[in-house]
Amino acid sequence: MTVTTSPIYLLDVQNGEAVVAELWDSITERQLADWEAEWLPELFKAIQRLHRAGVERRLWPQSRHWNWRQKVKALQGMLAHPGFCVVCEGVTQGMMIVDTTTKRCRIDRQKGQHLVYVEFIENAPWNRPEMVTPPRYRGIGSILIRAAIALSQEEEFKGRIGLHSLPQANGFYANTCAMTDLGVDPEYEGLRYFEMTPEQAEAFIAKGSLS
Repeated sequence: MTVTTSPIYLLDVQNGEAVVAELWDSITERQLADWEAEWLPELFKAIQRLHRAGVERRLWPQSRHWNWRQKVKALQGMLAHPGFCVVCEGVTQGMMIVDTTTKRCRIDRQKGQHLVYVEFIENAPWNRPEMVTPPRYRGIGSILIRAAIALSQEEEFKGRIGLHSLPQANGFYANTCAMTDLGVDPEYEGLRYFEMTPEQAEAFIAKGSLS
């Protein structure tokens, strides 16, 4: 498998400086090994801290049950479900899987048109402010959303993307990404559905890589 990497920058939160990283257009065995050896132990320690601090279970990381090895295996070889990841200092910092064929737009003025649907997107535990203070790197989520927009443009979908959001990420998609909130979807685990128009995609890209 040929993997294309592109240079990007993340923000080192502690010193406020930009650091060189890479965007990969695939999720490989290396990412899955990072998830098992690096992400899961940190996730477990974060949950222990929340538990010992008396934080209610409903406020724990809502993606804690995600199994990236199972997700990638289920979609392996399906060209309509490409994966992306961000790598910095030799470790995977975030992953995303998208769907380019089965979903359609819901916003009235683009209803029924093609879009890139973000199936799964997740930051490494040490980059999530709800789990670690301060987080290590900032910008991973925005870079992955930009990758989804770029793929949408390559597919001639004009930057249109859509996704169902875990409640803890609603603010990111509504405020940082400025996507349209179409409300709770009772047919998708009661999660809110967000969609981005071509104009919103252009505005998001114009904000810059570390937004």
